[in-house]
Amino acid sequence: MLAFTTLSSLYLRYFFIVLIALCSFMVGFDLMENASELPDSANLVMIYIMYKYFYAIDMMLPISLVFALIASLAELIRANTLVAYFALGYSKIRIMTPFLVIAGVMLVSHIALHFTNFTRANEFANNLRETSQFIRPTSNLFFTYEGNYIFFGNLYPLSKKAEEIRIFTFKDGKLKESLSASEATYHKGYWNIPKAHVIQLPEAYKFKGGGFISEDREELKVLRDFKPKILDQVYEGKANFTIQDAFDALKLLENQNVDVDKITSALYRIFISPWFAPILMVLFFTYTPVSGRFLNLSLFSFMAILITLIVWGVLFMMGELSNNKTLSPEIGVIAPIGMLVLFMFWRLGNPLRRVRVKSR
Repeated sequence: MLAFTTLSSLYLRYFFIVLIALCSFMVGFDLMENASELPDSANLVMIYIMYKYFYAIDMMLPISLVFALIASLAELIRANTLVAYFALGYSKIRIMTPFLVIAGVMLVSHIALHFTNFTRANEFANNLRETSQFIRPTSNLFFTYEGNYIFFGNLYPLSKKAEEIRIFTFKDGKLKESLSASEATYHKGYWNIPKAHVIQLPEAYKFKGGGFISEDREELKVLRDFKPKILDQVYEGKANFTIQDAFDALKLLENQNVDVDKITSALYRIFISPWFAPILMVLFFTYTPVSGRFLNLSLFSFMAILITLIVWGVLFMMGELSNNKTLSPEIGVIAPIGMLVLFMFWRLGNPLRRVRVKSR
């Protein structure tokens, strides 16, 4: 228990130092780049910095876990603490347990934060920089839903309001009804339109009778369960989903012939991609010398940091390709993590590796 507490304290100290340093560097670089575009209000600038820190934490937390392990192992080796633990009879698994437990707790907390608006921190920050407002409307949104063609001139996802609505209803490939309204609000699962102008076309055009019907209607309910954030994110191509938004979108759009690869990719990146950190932690530990006499410690630390950056960069690139539909989510997100897992098991000497050795 004493060893667990000691190693955990060491790891947590380095983790917070690395995380704060990386986030501060990312936010500072952003401020240097966008300082001239920030609002004049000091309060808004502070809020902007806070949101950018949240976004930086979202980006840098997994890689900070790996860097903190590298720093912790370097200190343990330099002080001959690691070899002392082995001399006292501690196994590799027992030494690694504190690091992996803390990393697991941090990653679960990181994933849980994506159920909240934490995932939209960068969107809020950019809105503040560009408009000095948290909410920026999505304009000229055109989409299909249940065979209807819908146009929203402006969509305000957070306030659940839309302006300049046009809905065209088709039946058997023919236009049957056209609805236009100045505004609508989302409430209790429906888009509620207080007043709309509706034009109904006849079944068949004739010289006598059968003309179109034009009338005004009030208190209409349309687009059942089509939530504002689903509209904003799915059709605008944004990837800052909360987990609940993503699940709602998948449930609603599965039968609408809408490509949901962006949503699937976002979910994979939230739930799967961050776990590269503990995988690399295990791999680095298997290569860690028990004493600085057996390996150049500075070279080992440099190579570990370099490999971490390369792996993180490749995973980020593959995730972006998946988000842009260049690669499928399974190939862009799941496959690289799967390859890391297989290499980790090979490195740990799993039964598959022993079979291969015997066959030789």
